Amino acid sequence: MTATTLIAALLVAVGLVGILVPVLPGSVLVVAGVLVWAWAEGGAAAWTVFAVATALVVAGAVVKYVVPGRRLQVAGIPASTQAVGVVLGVVGFFVVPVIGLFLGFVLGIYLAELLRVGSAQAWPSTVHSLKAVGLSIVVELVAAVAATVVWVAGVVVT
Repeated sequence: MTATTLIAALLVAVGLVGILVPVLPGSVLVVAGVLVWAWAEGGAAAWTVFAVATALVVAGAVVKYVVPGRRLQVAGIPASTQAVGVVLGVVGFFVVPVIGLFLGFVLGIYLAELLRVGSAQAWPSTVHSLKAVGLSIVVELVAAVAATVVWVAGVVVT
């Protein structure tokens, strides 16, 4: 195993963790790791592995927004609620490092829904929004793991 393959493996591993810890650009790091390997390895097989891995990550990115977005739309939760959650999540990240992102996001969604639908429906809407976010994380993780499996197979074959 070459040093470049180890660097690529490190990028892929950090990328997979980055999907679960939303501070890091997870999928981008996975693709970057495969790109580093393909560039160093060269040849049709390596570039085919890169193309397939990238296609899987791109497909996952599309699905991660479409499916949860439709579920939120069906539930009647507007995009503005998610925007408030994201803004307060970013603020929370700086107020309470790392866990503040999650706390601020939940608080933002709850407050937006409290203003929009009142106290009786605010928490159920918040839970529904959090489930949608969880689904998007799972979709992105599955796509990145599939890309990782393709890359590992490429490393073994080449």
